[in-house]
Amino acid sequence: MKPINVLIAGIGGQGLVMTTELICQAAFGEGYDIKSNDVIGLAQRGGRVWGSVRIGKKIYSPNIPEGEVDLLLGIEPMEALRWQFDLKTEAKILLNQHQVYPTIVQQEQAVYPEEEIQQMLEKFDSLSLDAFKEARECGNEKAANTLMVGGISHFLPISEEGWLEAIKRTYPEKLQAVNEKVWKKGRDIAQQSEFL
Repeated sequence: MKPINVLIAGIGGQGLVMTTELICQAAFGEGYDIKSNDVIGLAQRGGRVWGSVRIGKKIYSPNIPEGEVDLLLGIEPMEALRWQFDLKTEAKILLNQHQVYPTIVQQEQAVYPEEEIQQMLEKFDSLSLDAFKEARECGNEKAANTLMVGGISHFLPISEEGWLEAIKRTYPEKLQAVNEKVWKKGRDIAQQSEFL
C-alpha cells in the first residue's frame, strides 16, 4: 500500500489539531502506521495553520513530499489555495466555503482570491460546501470539521465502525453524539454528490 497523504489547511482557532487527531485515531485503530504534523505557531493571531496526516503500512516521516498530497481538507478557502501546487494531479479537495478575511483584505490592501479558488476547484476533483451551516443543522456548528472528515472518509481505508470508534476516543462524551451525526452527514453529502 502506498502512503495516503492528507493535508488540512486553515487558520488558528478552527480546530485543526482536533481534526488531525480524529483522522489519526481512525487510521491507528484500523492498524495502520501513521505520522502527523501540525504547524500551529501562528494560531494565536488567527494566522495560517496546517496539518498533515500520512497513512500506510510503514510511514517514516510526517512531512508530505512536494506534489504528493492525495486529499486536501480546506477548512478555510484561501488557506487551501496556498497548497494547490502540492497536490497530485488526481488529488481530491473538500473545501469549506466559509471565508475568513486576513488583515490585508480587511484593510482593503488586497482582494480575497475568490476567482483563483474557483479555478483550483475546477482543476481538481472537488466538493465545496458550507460546513458550518451543515453542522449547525445537526446541532453544533463547531463540529464542522468532523462533517468534512466524514466527506473524505470514503477515500481512506477505514471502516465506518473505525471512524465511529475514533470519534469516541477523540471527543468528550458530551460531544460524541453530535460529532457522530455530523460525520455521517458529511459522508452522505459526499456520497450524494459527484465527488466520489
